[in-house]
Amino acid sequence: MVDAPYWKTKTLEQMSPTEWESLCDGCGKCCVFTLEDADNGQLYRTDVACKLLDGKTGLCSDYANRKKHVPDCVKLTPKKVPKLDWLPTTCAYRLVANGEDLRWWHPLVSGDPKTVHVANASVRNKTRPQGRMKEAGLMKRIVQWPDPLDKPPKGYKRKRSKS
Repeated sequence: MVDAPYWKTKTLEQMSPTEWESLCDGCGKCCVFTLEDADNGQLYRTDVACKLLDGKTGLCSDYANRKKHVPDCVKLTPKKVPKLDWLPTTCAYRLVANGEDLRWWHPLVSGDPKTVHVANASVRNKTRPQGRMKEAGLMKRIVQWPDPLDKPPKGYKRKRSKS
């Protein structure tokens, strides 16, 4: 009998540092600027990325030292995740915190880190760098990110794990 994957049996608090880090699907959506309407709390996503986000990979270019370069970068923790309403609804941390399963395109499910891009769930090649942009400029960059694919595209072959 095969044991259930750790994200189905452990809470975020119970995960090892390695398990915690591997929950990140690499979508990069937490690294793009999200604006909040002060009057009604509505969130608006932009296509403007943190200066450390590599637009070609959708990953942080200096993850280990990100807080040094971007002091207001939010370090996700099990206690913070449930309170961060700006995390995408597809974020693995948010899904697990809510007792939901990971999506088909998550690398832990698919066995392939590229499926997050195949599913159109990442910001790779869809952002512009922050540069010296001011908040007024951010308001002109509001976008509606497309929903990821619900199932693999026709012809997609899932990687098989080697046993």
